[in-house]
Amino acid sequence: MTDTDNWDWETGRKPVADLSLWQESYSYQEEPFASPDGETVASVVRNEDEEFTVATQAAGKEIQTWENAYDKVWNLKYGPDGRLSALISDMAEWTVSTDDTPWENTYDFVWDMTLTAPGDHIAVSAQKELQYSAVIDDIPWETQFTRLTGMTLSQDGKHTAAVIETELLLEAEIFKFRKGCYSVAIDGTPWKQTFMNVWEPCFSRDSSHVAASVRTNYRDYTIAVNGKAWDRNYGSVWAPVFSPTDDSVIAPVKENGRWTLATDGGKVWDTSFSQLWHPTYSLDGNRIAAIVAPTFGLWTVAVDGIAWEATFNEFLTDLVLSPDGQRAGCIFKHDGMWGVAVDGKPWQGRFDMAWKPVFSRDGNHVAAKVETNGSYTVVVDGVPLDRSFSRLEMPVFSPDGSRLLLRGVEKDVYYREIVDLG
Repeated sequence: MTDTDNWDWETGRKPVADLSLWQESYSYQEEPFASPDGETVASVVRNEDEEFTVATQAAGKEIQTWENAYDKVWNLKYGPDGRLSALISDMAEWTVSTDDTPWENTYDFVWDMTLTAPGDHIAVSAQKELQYSAVIDDIPWETQFTRLTGMTLSQDGKHTAAVIETELLLEAEIFKFRKGCYSVAIDGTPWKQTFMNVWEPCFSRDSSHVAASVRTNYRDYTIAVNGKAWDRNYGSVWAPVFSPTDDSVIAPVKENGRWTLATDGGKVWDTSFSQLWHPTYSLDGNRIAAIVAPTFGLWTVAVDGIAWEATFNEFLTDLVLSPDGQRAGCIFKHDGMWGVAVDGKPWQGRFDMAWKPVFSRDGNHVAAKVETNGSYTVVVDGVPLDRSFSRLEMPVFSPDGSRLLLRGVEKDVYYREIVDLG
C-alpha cells in the first residue's frame, strides 16, 4: 500500500504546474496524472519530432521530458511507490518503461499492466508471434500458449496466473470444446485438470494457492482450487475470493434460482438473493460484505448476510469496507443519478457520476469524488467541499484522518491542496 506517513500534510494550496504552458510546448497532450503524494504531475505528450514521450513537472521546477521517445505511449500510471510506468511501442514492438527505463524484452503487443500494492513489481500479458504469456519485471514465462486471458499478479509480486488454452481450439471443434480445453497456468505451468471454461483466477494471501470459476459441462459450474473442483456443482458461480487470514475460499453460487455465498462443503450465508456478487472481506477476515439484489432489479449491500434496508433501482458498485471492517460504503445509481451510500444510508446529494468511497485509516471519515455538470469535487461524510475542479484525482486521507489531500486542475493549473477537516 501507499506509504502516506512521510508526506507533507501541512494545510494549504500549492500550484504545481501551469498546464497551459504544456499546451504551448507540445502539439498533443493527453490527460494529466498526479503522483500519489500530489507533488508531481505527468502526461503523455508529442514532441517536435512528432514522437510520443512523457512530460513531468514538480512544484517550482521546469517541465521535464523522458529522454526516450516512441511511436506510442499508452496506459501511463503512477505506482504506489511514486514511480511512473507506461506501455510503449517502438518500431511496432511493445514493452514496459518505468521512469524512462524500458524493459529489454519486446513483444507484438502487451496489455493488462498490473502493479503490486507497494508498486515494486509490474506484470503484463504479452503476445509474440501469435503465442501468449505473462511477464513479471521483464521476465516472461518459459511456456507460451495459443490463448491467454484474465492475468493476475500475486500480492508479493513473484507469481502470475492466467486462463490459458491447453490446445488449439478452432471455432467448429464442438466436441473438443465439450471435452475441455481451458485451464489455469501459474508461472507458465498449467493445472493438470481442464474445463469447458475458466474465469477470473485469484491468488491466496501467501501466493501458494490459486482458485478460479470453472464450467464442468453445459449445465454445471463450480470453483476449482489448485485444479481440484469443489465436490458440489451449481447453476452458475461468480469469481472466488480467498480469506485474507487463511486458505479458505468463498464464492457467490446460484442454486435453485437464488444466489448465496458458499465455500467448499457448504454455505457461508444462510440468506439467499436474486443476485449476489463482488464479496469483500474485512482486513481481519471476520466480516464479509457483498453486492446483492434482494429482489430482481433492486440493489443493495449485505454485510454478513444481512441486507441494508435501502435499495437502488439501477446499479450498485465499488463496495468497500473500512480498514477496521466496521463500516461499508458504495456508490449507486438510482432514477438516473449517482449517489454514495455508507452504512446503509444514502448521502443526500445526487450527481452525474460518483467514484469509489475512501475511508480514513481509523474508519471515522469517508470521502468520495463526484461530478456535476462537468465539475468535480469531494464529498466528506456526506458534505461537499466548497471547491471544484475541471479534473480531480481520488482523495487521500492523512494517517490520522484529520486532513485530506486533493489533487486537481482548476483553470489549467494543477494544484496540490491539503484540507483540514476539523
